[in-house]
Amino acid sequence: MKTYLVTGGAGFIGSNFVHYMLRKHKDIHIINVDKLTYAGNLENLKDIEKNPNYTFVKADICDKEAVEALFQKYDVDYVVNFAAESHVDRSIREPELFAKTNVLGTVTLLNAAKNAWETENGFKEGKKYLQVSTDEVYGSLGKEGYFMETTPLDPHSPYSSSKASADLMVKAYYDTYKMPLNITRCSNNYGPYQFPEKLIPLIINNCVNKKPLPIYGDGMNIRDWLYVDDHCKAIDMVLEKGTIGQVYNVGGHNERNNIYIVKTIISFIHDNIDATVDETLIKYVEDRKGHDRRYGIDPQKIKTDLGWYPETTFEMGIIKTIKWYLQNKEWMERLTSGEYENYYKNYYKM
Repeated sequence: MKTYLVTGGAGFIGSNFVHYMLRKHKDIHIINVDKLTYAGNLENLKDIEKNPNYTFVKADICDKEAVEALFQKYDVDYVVNFAAESHVDRSIREPELFAKTNVLGTVTLLNAAKNAWETENGFKEGKKYLQVSTDEVYGSLGKEGYFMETTPLDPHSPYSSSKASADLMVKAYYDTYKMPLNITRCSNNYGPYQFPEKLIPLIINNCVNKKPLPIYGDGMNIRDWLYVDDHCKAIDMVLEKGTIGQVYNVGGHNERNNIYIVKTIISFIHDNIDATVDETLIKYVEDRKGHDRRYGIDPQKIKTDLGWYPETTFEMGIIKTIKWYLQNKEWMERLTSGEYENYYKNYYKM
């Protein structure tokens, strides 16, 4: 039985990965380590909390003693590091927090895994560390071209800079120690359990509650959208078959600008849920500082080398996502009350 140490497993992508892996594999043990900050929610995993193949541990990846204790207690085969502060707006206001969690936390995990796995002759067989990164480390694209694994890192926000720094530390552990590891860099994920500070769940929730729909700048910033289960599938494949030391870009070739995303959500809710929801709710707000214009990933390497492909088109995925949030209004309401409401108004100056 393989043991997976999944950090940040109560967050959006992490909780989806835990669900995906337990559906697919019956002979694994997942240890979910999460600090349970505002974006970590154990309700995301309520349906599997009694699964004998699942264990939750509340811990901070920056806590060296806590992390080392996990490797002493469990024979960990794979580390999948999702744990990160990830919201660009927050990073602009609290860059120190992002540097600590995303860089120091990564180094703490790397050290613990290295100490547990390293032998006199190298590293134990069957071990791997996987760093889950982002296409934002590459910076911004013009109207043409795509990010490739060879694209130079050129991050622009404190968030993307902290992720790029973490990636370079991971690379250093391979170059220096030949530690078995991979880095994946994904495009914008969407799907169930995403915290409502992000665009898609924010717009769905505000449509349902007939609140203004804040759009940065002119709304023409473009992102490559990837349904979260397709991302989970890619991570599983990289763990099993990825060439040690390699970076794999994971994207869906689903480029859409922000205003298109917003209008798509409005249209579905208007036609299927509430005809009074329309585009008059859209409110353009001051653009984000250092807002990258376009991201687009070339996923050819992971397709060619590992046989990965995205199964969910954007047209399918966005409908599945909207329906999930509409069916889980209570989950959303609990997250959008109190402190978050004040935070939301402050960031969007509304």
